Amino acid sequence: MEHDLFTAAAEDRAEKDPAARPLAVRMRPRSLDEVLGQRHLLKPGSPLRRLVGEGGGGPAGPASVILWGPPGTGKTTLAHVVSQATDRRFVELSAITAGVKEVRAVIDGARRSSGGFGKETVLFLDEIHRFSKAQQDSLLPAVENRWVTLIAATTENPYFSVISPLMSRSLLLTLEPLTEDDLRGLLRRAVADERGLGGAVALPEETEAHLLRIAGGDARRALTALEAGAGAALAEGLTEITLPVLETAVDRAAVAYDRDGDQHYDVASALIKSIRGSDVDAALHYLARMVEAGEDPRFIARRLMISASEDIGMADPTALTTAVAAAQAVALIGFPEAAITLSQATIALALAPKSNAAVVAIGAAQADVRAGLAGPVPPHLRDSHYKGAQKLGHGAEYQYPHDLPGGIAAQQYAPDAVDGKRYYQPTRHGAEARYAEVLERVRERLADRPPRRD
Repeated sequence: MEHDLFTAAAEDRAEKDPAARPLAVRMRPRSLDEVLGQRHLLKPGSPLRRLVGEGGGGPAGPASVILWGPPGTGKTTLAHVVSQATDRRFVELSAITAGVKEVRAVIDGARRSSGGFGKETVLFLDEIHRFSKAQQDSLLPAVENRWVTLIAATTENPYFSVISPLMSRSLLLTLEPLTEDDLRGLLRRAVADERGLGGAVALPEETEAHLLRIAGGDARRALTALEAGAGAALAEGLTEITLPVLETAVDRAAVAYDRDGDQHYDVASALIKSIRGSDVDAALHYLARMVEAGEDPRFIARRLMISASEDIGMADPTALTTAVAAAQAVALIGFPEAAITLSQATIALALAPKSNAAVVAIGAAQADVRAGLAGPVPPHLRDSHYKGAQKLGHGAEYQYPHDLPGGIAAQQYAPDAVDGKRYYQPTRHGAEARYAEVLERVRERLADRPPRRD
């Protein structure tokens, strides 16, 4: 009950004094044309444009929309714009706190509003993936009968987290992470706009760069940090948000890191070399610097995948599987949670046994090819699945390994120019020691072959 009283009081203050509302709320776009980013969803004639009634003929489009994207990319914003564009009744629920009872209450209210006042209702359901199957089922009648325009938001893959009947009745719109240019435009608009800071303080370039780094592509986070910095600057009587003031206000030190300059490459290089050197603590330090500086998590994941083959290879073949899984997870979840996934992969790679045999092997083979050591493919290995191949002797005398004991056929595979070359030289580190023993036996068996008859 107390919570309700406090909430009502806060809403009353915000109504009387709009400046009391958070900056992220005050700067919320009033139309689709004010939305930054998501250009692929805002083209003329797009479903979102039709949903707000653009193009003539009044509102049209789907009765249900699912917005899928990382935090801070504008899912709530788009829902508000849709409701305001056509003066619809807007109701917002969070799947974290709401249940079937609350959903049914909204649906009943929507039916009364539509029947008594002719006013449609937009139901914005945040975090729909947190609803159980039964809870999601409760939405179906309202969606099918168009009692509400449902706009559901999720940060998780809806094909796994939203029931099929609701997916089939909904239009899925995928939101992309905001670019640095998108966020820069948002910050500058918030500083100058009367709804925002109204030019009360300036935003120097170095402070703006720090805001962009700590935002991590999240518009809400960027505006929240800006508001904190502006409040601290004004409290000290400053006319601009200096970098030290912002660092203190958001309790986040500026990391010396330029994503387009030397720091980007130096820190990335140090991360990989620390993994190669098995210094897990140093590797985690450099990973933390990249994360705190707002580095693209996909870039970090790509570097880890390369390291898994370049520095570990056959010493632990599962390292590549770990790195690829981390990259896939990072693409799905984004920051801040992606930092945990990258940490796990970094630890696994740093502590794995090391081998660069795969790098040396392909390098040596490529060097021979570049030097012209190629030569024709041995006749018995050539394609024999066409008319006339037999007359040319292609495929003749080829031994099928699966028909032989041990599954190894002692025949020549490499061209004459490189026959007998040994590119792969396994180490005795980790799992590669076992592969080295297997390779030794295989090479002995392959060498025990009769001379080829040309």
